[in-house]
Amino acid sequence: MSRIGKMPITVPHGVTVNIKENEVSVKGPKGELKRSIDKEMILSLKGDTITVERPSDAREHRSMHGLTRTLIANMVEGVTKGFSKGLEINGVGYRAEKTGNNLQLRIGFSHLVEVVPLPGTSFEVEKNTRITVSGIDKEKVGQIAAKIRAIRPPDVYKGKGVRYVGEVVRLKPGKAGSIGKGK
Repeated sequence: MSRIGKMPITVPHGVTVNIKENEVSVKGPKGELKRSIDKEMILSLKGDTITVERPSDAREHRSMHGLTRTLIANMVEGVTKGFSKGLEINGVGYRAEKTGNNLQLRIGFSHLVEVVPLPGTSFEVEKNTRITVSGIDKEKVGQIAAKIRAIRPPDVYKGKGVRYVGEVVRLKPGKAGSIGKGK
């Protein structure tokens, strides 16, 4: 039995959950999320708890059991607390600024890089080097943060680029072996 899949999801006060066949909608103080799930998973809402059950021990059902439960739990957490992902920019002259809803990055290219937020996400910029992506959908927040990081990933020799807050980049040594060789 899936340890994650069999854990019940508690629905906090102020959150409404509607389950119709394979469509789950969760509405809370921060917004509303809808998602269609695998039609073979069995969802039940009793009081303020949601349980996910699988019809059999087939490999497909076992793999979808924990995933379905986690997706619904993330929806409930998103409409109550929300999600955020932090990014930091390292490099001389590298900076970010927010213009309207969009994010403009100066990260070593000859042009500005403009990033448009996905629906339901927003950007915050502190000190021109820290970016916070926030929203109610965990999947979209992670996707837009990964898209920003992919524009200029951290350089393995100097450490310049965009990285997640707390990400450790191990720097490689340079070409130290070339010093002192013949001309």
